[in-house]
Amino acid sequence: MTRPAEPLAVPKHVADLAGDREVTAVWLNDLGGVTFSLAGEEFVKVYPEQHAALLVAEAERMTWAIEYHSVPKILSTGPGWLHTAALPGRSAVDPDWIRRPRTATRAIAQGLRLLHNAAPVEACPFGTPSWIPADAPPADRLVVCHGDPCAPNTVVGEDAQCSGNVDLGDLGVADRWADLAVATMSLDWNYGPGFEAEFFDEYEIDPDDERIAYYRARWEEQAGLPR
Repeated sequence: MTRPAEPLAVPKHVADLAGDREVTAVWLNDLGGVTFSLAGEEFVKVYPEQHAALLVAEAERMTWAIEYHSVPKILSTGPGWLHTAALPGRSAVDPDWIRRPRTATRAIAQGLRLLHNAAPVEACPFGTPSWIPADAPPADRLVVCHGDPCAPNTVVGEDAQCSGNVDLGDLGVADRWADLAVATMSLDWNYGPGFEAEFFDEYEIDPDDERIAYYRARWEEQAGLPR
């Protein structure tokens, strides 16, 4: 996932939802999807037709997860688009948080800990995140994983606490190390090296080097480049 280098055309249905509010393309992903901000108050994620089913899956997961964790409220949906309310705060890779990487790191760990502790595995209707092989090693602890726990998918409030998580299209049940391994790898991509200890301290766990190595290798094989 990257920020657009230049302004992008705004689809008509996004402009209609925005009304007289400012519309800005804020994120691009590897599938050609674009997320538009409506004056920072709401967001509309738009996917190409061939990937539109992924937004249906994401909406299903958000509708379920919101009972247990802070995720965006769905306002409306349509073919190839998903319209949500904004969470309070800014992405953990907002320039202000990039300048405060230890604070952002703790918020990322806090968000995953809250999700893992609150969402009930036995009630989760979704399978394993798509990038995790069926023959993964026995879990340290099964949890409802975010599935794409990279730094941009945590929102940090003005109080420097996690205010919620976004991009839940791969949410599912897996070993908590699937999330923890990728989240800590993502710290290097976004803030540079040296912040893993901060993350594990906030999550209140000691690193499991074997599981970290396994899930990072699977992410790189199955999910490709950093999102």
